[in-house]
Amino acid sequence: MSTTLWLEILAAAVGAGVGALVVMTMLRRRADEVLAREREEFEERIRSLEATSEKEVTRRVKEAEVAHRAEMIRLREGLDRDLKDRLEEIQKLERRIIQREETLDKRRESLDSKEMALERRERQLGEREDQLRREEARVKALEEQEVRKLEQIAGLSAEAAKKELMDRFFEEARHDIAAEVQRMEREAKEKVEGEAKKALALAVERYSGDHVAESTVSVVDLPSDEMKGRIIGREGRNIRALEMATGVDIIIDDTPEAVVVSGFDKVRRETARLALETLVQDGRIHPGRIEDVVNKTKREIDRRIQEAGEEVLLELGIQGVHPELVKLLGRLRYRTSYSQNALMHSKEVAHLSGMLASELRLDPAMAKRAGLFHDIGKAVTHEQEGSHVQLGFEIAKRYNEPPQVLNAIVSHHEDEEPNCIESLLVKAADTLSAARPGARREMVQSYIKRLEALEKIAESFKGVEKCYAIQAGREIRVAVLPDQISDSQASFLARDIAKRIESERNYPGEILVTVIRETRYTATAR
Repeated sequence: MSTTLWLEILAAAVGAGVGALVVMTMLRRRADEVLAREREEFEERIRSLEATSEKEVTRRVKEAEVAHRAEMIRLREGLDRDLKDRLEEIQKLERRIIQREETLDKRRESLDSKEMALERRERQLGEREDQLRREEARVKALEEQEVRKLEQIAGLSAEAAKKELMDRFFEEARHDIAAEVQRMEREAKEKVEGEAKKALALAVERYSGDHVAESTVSVVDLPSDEMKGRIIGREGRNIRALEMATGVDIIIDDTPEAVVVSGFDKVRRETARLALETLVQDGRIHPGRIEDVVNKTKREIDRRIQEAGEEVLLELGIQGVHPELVKLLGRLRYRTSYSQNALMHSKEVAHLSGMLASELRLDPAMAKRAGLFHDIGKAVTHEQEGSHVQLGFEIAKRYNEPPQVLNAIVSHHEDEEPNCIESLLVKAADTLSAARPGARREMVQSYIKRLEALEKIAESFKGVEKCYAIQAGREIRVAVLPDQISDSQASFLARDIAKRIESERNYPGEILVTVIRETRYTATAR
């Protein structure tokens, strides 16, 4: 039993060993197969990597060759461009040199031609000089011949004729000396006014003011003619509302893209103009809108009036003026006298009065104040009865202006006698500002009439062809007909015209009379 057990155990052990040996043999064979397969895969990968490396190296070598070739091409193109630029610069320099040489050649030719022309001119002048000498000798011989003929005809010798002519000239000279003595006497009487005239001249030279001729109409530009119908409105309601609100006439005619505002009161005219411009720009035009815009414009005009008065006072350095007086002063901006702006005129009178006071070593501030307010009554002339002098005096007195200002107001039109030097200065400055040619239209007309009267006096003489009054009437130039007036007669004609002017015209200073006689001789060479 035990032996059998041991045999079974031994047999089982032998079987297990044989099975283990078989299993080990099979495992070793499978491991060898796996190792062989992995070795083949590894070798295949090595071969693949070797092939890939060779392609990458070849690709990179080709890329390097391409980049090198492109760089060489770029460098070659750059060198070509540099060479081309250098060649162009050289060609430009060559062209400049050629042009300069051509210019020098032209200048040389021009100088040569001018030199030849000068030589020809010199020869011509020499020939002309010889010809003039011969002509002078011939004329002298003719004069001697004419003198002998005149002596035979008149029965007088040359000495007797000369003596008679000299006696006549002596008589004229005595008359001129007497007139000169009278003129010197007048100058002696006027010597007292010399310093005053000097002060006036200095003041006028120091002050320079501008005036714009005022009119009674204003023009409003329109964007198109269609706007005229909108301004008129249905059945004329808009234009009637505008005229009633502003107190002016709105004239719409055939003038393209324009409307005329007419009225003598410049405040109303300016109000209508600004209101109409606002309405046109806004585009809403109806009676209600017109009333609103006109009211706003009136407030704007009042503000401008106040600013105008303040600006003038600031410019002149005048202080301590009542606010109502400042407003009245600003209203002068919208007043005119003979087309001269009242505010500009008052400011000009103030400047001139102050400068005259400075020349006379007086107080310029008081003179400026009196000059500025001398026409203040014109600001309310259309609202109250009375002259502007009377109204201005009452206004200035109401607002406590100094006595010098009050007297300047009432005396600048000689309503009362001036009782202070400021009044005299204001009167003189007012005359200067108003009488300057161009300041007022009426003065321009009288100025032109005076020039025409002087020209008519000269044209009334026989033999006068044309006459011109120049230098503001200080000189008259008279052109005479040479076949009617000789050189000697021209001298007597100038004296006769001067005497005629002295007897018929009143004028300050002197008037120079110049007689011009021109004779032309022509000949035709064939």
